Amino acid sequence: MSRLSSTLLSVLDLAPIRQGGTIADTFRETVSLAQQAERLGFTRYWLAEHHNIDGIASAATAVLIGHVAGHTARIRVGSGGIMLPNHPPLVIAEQFGTLETLYPGRIDLGLGRAPGSDGETMAAMRRDPYSGVSDFPKQVAELQRYVGDATPEQRVKAVPGQGTRVPLWLLGSSGYSAQLAARLGLPFAFAAQFAPGYLFEALRLYRDHFQPSEVLDSPYAMIGMPVIAADNDDQAQYLATTAQQKFLNLIRGKRTQSLPPVERLDWTPQEQAQVAQFLGAAVIGGPETIRAGLEDILERTQADELMLTTDVYAHQDRLRSYEIIAEVWEG
Repeated sequence: MSRLSSTLLSVLDLAPIRQGGTIADTFRETVSLAQQAERLGFTRYWLAEHHNIDGIASAATAVLIGHVAGHTARIRVGSGGIMLPNHPPLVIAEQFGTLETLYPGRIDLGLGRAPGSDGETMAAMRRDPYSGVSDFPKQVAELQRYVGDATPEQRVKAVPGQGTRVPLWLLGSSGYSAQLAARLGLPFAFAAQFAPGYLFEALRLYRDHFQPSEVLDSPYAMIGMPVIAADNDDQAQYLATTAQQKFLNLIRGKRTQSLPPVERLDWTPQEQAQVAQFLGAAVIGGPETIRAGLEDILERTQADELMLTTDVYAHQDRLRSYEIIAEVWEG
């Protein structure tokens, strides 16, 4: 049996808003993709918190998670992630305690410490830009108390939330969350879908410093990564220009809605190198290229699970990408 066929695969949906499309279109396509992911046997379907970004529709992450969970039956649905410093831990415990109560055994709570927005938006959320790093371990501990069993002296309780034991994950693109996840004995997910440069060092730190807990006896590492599958390599590379345009516009400070694929990109060598850095972990191609690429990343990282995001313009191409991935995975 290949390593790929024995590894759990999951889906990260960045809820992209297409140029010429609407947010309502995005939500319908999110449900459609989640239902297909469930049929194909993917383990999780995660959505990420972003604010004031015109190309991403998942700002109200818990609400959208509930919508997806209500339109599926078995697949785990969760956050990849909730940016905890944006919120009081009590509120997040109440939100995800509600979700866990409605959909028992199906909810994940992935946590990040980045703002998921710019400085002006952080101010609009009343977030202190300087407190996120220093307070993050304290916030995680507070959240753990609110979803764990109540203690006799506990005056403030999450209702719902208390005792639901919603599974917590720590997410990151550096060594900080890797080391915190290791110290707390929590599963760790690395965001190689946009910041692959620190992947191997973060995994090393997590595994070297891991301390067993009541949650995990040993480390559990997931890698988020871009994958664009099509019927052949040329078609996949063409579809990938949508993701390339998105990162290029991010670099240029322009709108980041999904754009149709193009035959040729107008960019400088420096911009091309920057985009390539963002997409450094991407696997793009036909079925055999996808198989080889996923086997390679698993061999090099020894990851326990891969969370794949396919950023293409047309919904049917996104559905087809995950279908090909599932065929390769089962093969």
